[in-house]
Order: sequence, then structure tokens, then C-alpha cells
Amino acid sequence: MYTRVMQESVPTPIEQGMPIAGTWKHSFEYVNLLDISRPFAKPLPKAVRDSRIKEWQNFLVQDERFLLEATLSNVKFYRWAQVFLYDKESGQKLWFRKILPFSGWRMPLTLSNASVDSRSYGIFFRIHNWLDANIVKVDLDIEPTSSRPSFTAHLEFEIDETKLEPMAVSLLFSEERSMYSYKVLSPVRGDMVFGGQHLSLGGAKTAGLFCDYKGYYPYRMNSTWCNAFGFVAAKGQNDQKKNRRYGFSIAENQARETFKNNENALWIEGKLTPLPPVRITQPNGIQSDWIIQDMEGMIDLVFTPKESVCNEMNLFITNVEYNIPLGYYNGMMVTSEEERIHVHNLCGLGQKLYMRV
Repeated sequence: MYTRVMQESVPTPIEQGMPIAGTWKHSFEYVNLLDISRPFAKPLPKAVRDSRIKEWQNFLVQDERFLLEATLSNVKFYRWAQVFLYDKESGQKLWFRKILPFSGWRMPLTLSNASVDSRSYGIFFRIHNWLDANIVKVDLDIEPTSSRPSFTAHLEFEIDETKLEPMAVSLLFSEERSMYSYKVLSPVRGDMVFGGQHLSLGGAKTAGLFCDYKGYYPYRMNSTWCNAFGFVAAKGQNDQKKNRRYGFSIAENQARETFKNNENALWIEGKLTPLPPVRITQPNGIQSDWIIQDMEGMIDLVFTPKESVCNEMNLFITNVEYNIPLGYYNGMMVTSEEERIHVHNLCGLGQKLYMRV
């Protein structure tokens, strides 16, 4: 059975100007990768070092009917906001992406109490990270067009680290360059208005995955994520009222020594199981089945895409290919307590990103 050392909290994943690798039980007080004294072989001005840091926050919310994915990202040469909403009953979907040149704002260095917002033509996107009050707030407002209805949302991720077990990791690309991520699966409450229809979120059937990322990612960045969550019956129970909230976030990236530390996690009723590294393959292409497996016998999943959004941007200074298929997961996972979780038609997302910038 795979195990991983879960360290106690530290203020930051940087010590004496060097990044440290590990997995922690709680969020950091702050994460500023510019505190790394010399991330490159040659000494470079602060502005140049800062230009190599990519950072974003991602939100995935789902109930029985709707799946919402929203991302606010800053890669310094440009920044983008994207929103994807899918109605599982009708098949109606909303897709919005806004790309703005250069960096006009920064993602927060702390999750304790800090905010960021993006205001531009067609969209308002605001995030208030407020873990001191056990909450992360997200506000979205997308203006309508002739081909797209309006969309407004106010969401609150209820993140109480005394009741939920998040996972914070610092992973190394080299001795001097690292990435950080914070992930947690939590209850979500809020409201959405889509095309004039008001939707209330909350109760026992709504959950959300919140992710925070920063990193000195390679010039050619390759990452694949598989995220999904839903409800599974308690041991020996078939009563839906006793179903448990569970979900996973699995990634394959360019970090090294991923057996010791990685960003893969499984949650059941807030309890965390750190997962081993995985291999994610698409033998017949991105739009066909994805195979997700490990070497420890804890993960054996197949992701079948049903709907897909593809982003491509090819400019002189950058190239981006970002595929976000929505689909269903089937297979098996094992918790740290050796409970086998049978995954059956669990709705979720796959994400495959290639970025040269």
C-alpha cells in the first residue's frame, strides 16, 4: 500500500532561499516563489524571474444537474479567464474565454485573506481567498451576446481545515525551481443565474474542488489533470441519505521524484488519501478513452469524454493547446484504509495542457 509522509504546517515552502519538497496537511501562510534566491543558473533581475512564474486558481463545482469550471490565470506575458458551464439534463453549455495581454494583476500570495479580480469587456471575475474565515468566495458575471446567454454566479467554498483535509505540496523541477499546489474538496453553496433561470446551490448534493497553483514551470509545459467527484454509499449501505461525498484530483506533470511527493489526492467525507504517481494515456487520442493507472494497485480508471472544449493559440512568442473534455469515469480506487471505491459513471473533467511561453 502506498504511503506518503504528511508534514506539519510550515509558513512557506521556501527555506533560506531554496525550495523544499514535500506534502503538508494544511495551507501555507504565504507562497512567493520570488523568495527563491537563484532559480536559474545565472543571476537575473527580479522582473525577469517573475516573468517565468505561472500561476492560476481553478474552481470545479457540481451538483446533480450542472457542472461548472472556472479558471483565472496569469502567465505574465498574458492572462486569461475561462468559464465552462454544462447542463447534464439538456446538454446546453456555456463557454467563455477572455485573453488579455501582459500582466495587469497578480494572484494572491496567501489564502488567508486576499482577493483578486479581473474586469474587462464581457466579464467580471472576482476571487476572495479567506481561509481565516473558512471560506473562498467566487463571483462571476458574463454579459450576453447574440449567441450566448448571460451568466452570473456567487459561490462560497466552505473550507474548514479542522473538518476537511486539504493537501498542499511543493514539487521540484530542479534543485532551484519548484511548483506549488493546494487542493481541497469541500461543500459549496451559492446562486447562479443562467439565461434568466435562477439556480440555488447547496445542501447535501453540491460539492466543489478548489485548486491554487504557482510554479517555475518549464518553458514547454506539459500537464494532464483528471478531476471528478460525487457520492458513494457507506460501507454496507444502500440508503442514498447515507451517501458520502468523495472525489479525486489526479495529475501527471514534469516534476521529478513524484513517488515521494505529487499532487494526486482522493477524498471521502473530507478525509484525504494521498495517491501514488500515475500514468495517463490516450491511446486513441484525446477524444477517446483515457487510461489512468498507477503501479501500486490503488488507481485503475477509464475516462470517456462526451463533450469537449479545445483552446488553441499560436503566436510568435507563445503556443497553447488546452483541451478540456467533459465525460465519465469508471473503474476502481483504493483508500489509505484499504477500502475499495467502485467508480461508476462519475461525471468529471479531463484537462490536457501544452504551453510554450
